[in-house]
Amino acid sequence: MIHPALASVLPVLLQAGGIFETPLGQLFVVLLGVGAVILVGRLLLHVAWRLVTIAALVVGVLLVVSMFAPGLL
Repeated sequence: MIHPALASVLPVLLQAGGIFETPLGQLFVVLLGVGAVILVGRLLLHVAWRLVTIAALVVGVLLVVSMFAPGLL
């Protein structure tokens, strides 16, 4: 579902036509693209950081267990 504010602005942008053909319009589109990439990257890095933290904890626990009970692992 489209947000009401976006629904009211979208027809105006579509009627503007060549607004994105100007240098400022192209810069705006590029900045939106970079912002989207950064947002997705932050989300992926957040997940990756959790996975690395969990892996480090698991390996640390296995290391401690192998030090105190060498024949267990």
